[in-house]
Amino acid sequence: MPEPLAVDELGGGVSNTVLQIQMLEGRLVLKQSLPKLRVEQDWYSDPGRIFRESDGLRSLAPHLPPGSLPEVLFEDRENYTFAMSAAPPDAETWKSLLMRGEIRPEIAGRIGGMLAAIIRASWRDAAWEARFGDQTVFDQLRLDPYYRSTARVHPDLAPQFARLMRESAARRVSLVHGDWSPKNFLVSGGHAMAIDFEVIHFGDPAFDVAFLLNHLALKSVARPLDKAKYHAAALQFWESLAAGLPAGCGWLEEAALAHLGALMLARVDGKSPVEYLGADSRIGVRAIARGLILRPPASISEAFDRL
Repeated sequence: MPEPLAVDELGGGVSNTVLQIQMLEGRLVLKQSLPKLRVEQDWYSDPGRIFRESDGLRSLAPHLPPGSLPEVLFEDRENYTFAMSAAPPDAETWKSLLMRGEIRPEIAGRIGGMLAAIIRASWRDAAWEARFGDQTVFDQLRLDPYYRSTARVHPDLAPQFARLMRESAARRVSLVHGDWSPKNFLVSGGHAMAIDFEVIHFGDPAFDVAFLLNHLALKSVARPLDKAKYHAAALQFWESLAAGLPAGCGWLEEAALAHLGALMLARVDGKSPVEYLGADSRIGVRAIARGLILRPPASISEAFDRL
C-alpha cells in the first residue's frame, strides 16, 4: 500500500481499533478487532469476528440501497484487519445528532427500512443460516456482558433473563446485526450508512429492534425536553420497519418489547453502561427497566409513555 498522507484514529468503541487513512486517491478506513475489550471488567472475544463482519458487508450490499454499507476493499488475515471505504467527509454519527437534539424521524425511518431489508433478504434462508449461524461472538459480546452480567446484579430477575435468552435462542429466522445502535449509523444529508457488523449472526431480529429502541429511550431520559421527539423517532423507525417485513412477523413487536427492559437495565448495570446518564438518571432508568421486565408493555408507544 502506498505511504498514507495522514492517519487519524476514529472511535472504535470498546472492541476495535479504527483508523481513517488519507491516501492520494482518497480516504479509507482500517479496522482491527481486539481480543480484550476496553472496559473496566474482564471481557474477551474471538478477534476472528472481524472477518464475519467483512463477509456480512459484502453479502448484504446487493440487498440494500447504494451507499447503505461501506465497501470492503481488502483483508489482512494475519492481523485481524480489513479496509473499507469511508463515509462522506461531512457524515456524523446518528448518536451525535441525537445527543444535540437533531432528532429527525425520517432518518429513523430510513434505518427501520434498512433493517427490514436485512430481515427480508435472509428470512428463513438456509444458506444464510449455514453461513452466519454460529452465535459464539453474539454470546461473548451481547448475551454474557448484557444479560448474564445484569442478572447477577439483579438475582431476583434471573428467571426472566434466563427465559428471555431461551426464547430468543429458539427464534432463528433471519440475520441479526447485533449492534443496531445510533453510534453505528453515519448520516450525511438524508442518507445513513450502517457500520460495525462484528456481531452479525443468524438469529432473533427482535434483538436489533429492541437495541435501537433502547438507545432512543435512554437518550430521552438524558434529554427529557426532547422526549416527544425521541418517541416520534421510535414510532417512525417501527412503522418503516414493519412496512417492509416479510409475512409471518406479527410476533416481532411483542418479542422486541420483551428484550427492551432487559437491554435498558443492562446499560446501567451490565458490563457496558452508557456514559451519558448521571446517577439520578440511572436510578430512574433502573426502576423503569425493572417495570418493563415485570410488566411488559403492550406496544412500543406504551413503553415510551412509561418514560
